[in-house]
Amino acid sequence: MSKASEVKSGNILRFNGELVTVEEYIHRTPGNLRAFYQARMRNVRTGKLVEYRFRTDEEVEIARVETNDYQYLYDDADFFVVMDNNTYEQFNIPKALFGDAARFLKEGMNVLVAFESEDPIMASLPAAVELEITYTEPAVKGDTSTNALKNATVETGVEIRVPLFINQGDKVKVDTRTGDYIERVK
Repeated sequence: MSKASEVKSGNILRFNGELVTVEEYIHRTPGNLRAFYQARMRNVRTGKLVEYRFRTDEEVEIARVETNDYQYLYDDADFFVVMDNNTYEQFNIPKALFGDAARFLKEGMNVLVAFESEDPIMASLPAAVELEITYTEPAVKGDTSTNALKNATVETGVEIRVPLFINQGDKVKVDTRTGDYIERVK
């Protein structure tokens, strides 16, 4: 157990039996009242936002979290199987931890996974990934007005919007958080 004064933004706490990540942590000393810490925390599992005031001497439990790079191997029903590149140990990570970005996962890609003891609690892809265009309609000359976009299917099967000059077989960089086209890769 630690004191509330030892907590910093970015820490992961066990709060009311749930794991929360501290997004904002401010020390306040209002007028003639006692000082306190104002915390804004996000539940790791549900994503729900929690606000709480800690007394300066209040005890909190800082969770021991290990974050590492893992290589994505394959899809296995409700799990993605990842491998530690150092020990070659494999782990089953629930698909829900990756969220909507999981649709851009391809074999061999490096992902970031955080474990609390033996349980995976967070997983994320890189901010941008390079994917090959497997299908897109050819552009018609004179079809542009300003920033015209067309549909294209990438190698993971996801349909995204790309500029007209992108052709089948081109590699493009895609933002995994929004699914937006960033640039063509040479």
